[in-house]
Amino acid sequence: MGQVAFVFAGQGAQYPGMGRTLCECSAAAAEVFRRADAIRPGTADMCFSGTAEALAETRNTQPCMYTVEMAAYAALREAGISADAMAGFSLGELAALAASGAVSFEAGLGLVIRRGALMQESAERAESAMAAVVGMAPDALEALCGNYQQVYPVNYNCPGQIAVSGAKAEMDAFKAAVKAAGGRAIPLRVKGGFHSPFMAAAAEGFAADLTAVEFASPAVPLYSDCTGLPYEGDFAALLQKQIVSPVRWQSIVEHMAANGVDTFIELGPGSTLTGLISKTLSGVRTLRVEDADTLAETLKEVGA
Repeated sequence: MGQVAFVFAGQGAQYPGMGRTLCECSAAAAEVFRRADAIRPGTADMCFSGTAEALAETRNTQPCMYTVEMAAYAALREAGISADAMAGFSLGELAALAASGAVSFEAGLGLVIRRGALMQESAERAESAMAAVVGMAPDALEALCGNYQQVYPVNYNCPGQIAVSGAKAEMDAFKAAVKAAGGRAIPLRVKGGFHSPFMAAAAEGFAADLTAVEFASPAVPLYSDCTGLPYEGDFAALLQKQIVSPVRWQSIVEHMAANGVDTFIELGPGSTLTGLISKTLSGVRTLRVEDADTLAETLKEVGA
């Protein structure tokens, strides 16, 4: 086996009950939820018993997703499984940051709480939404977005799939134009036009929070959503920029593979990232950990 990468899920994969069975089968995962509740009371209850509507609120989604992802990471580490590289999709980059040792769990959660609140505030100030566009080449989609005042290509997910953020007033016309061009636009389960100029105020506010954080060198290569490459230089600047910049997920996956990664383990709710990775690379193994069953399956696959 070559190298192993841990990849942490992004917002939109949340669901009621997430993380519950991880706590039932892993003492390390349960401890993560205890620590999260000490900082943000009610986090575990929101994950385990919260409604889909409550979990869809960005100020709730982000700390809850972060906690589940870090619980999955703790369960893997408890079983002796480690990574050679890490990355996270949008919100997941904060979990990757903590898992890599660049910040503590507590500092990471504090940043996520602020990030979620700031992004929700920005989303509430602008009538915006997101959609995944499939079946269009990047240059064609970028040209199409240029025909609209406030529609932006934001997440380069995998070959043939790019997410866009746009003003709600323009999205129906944009979707029709995508269809006319031979593509398809699929609405995303998020409340806001993330990774776009709609989030400028959130990025500005987040910069102030980042000044209070001391970053350590990651224990393994940690890939940046902004660049698609391992972190270097000013970590705070990268994290601030990430809020208003496209996620270069396809590039991250391709660079990881070029550097020897052949096993990708997605941590956190859902299987979005393993799906994107499978569409990007051939001949790699994709696994995931989100609950007791997927933890057991992954540990069996990696021989733990």
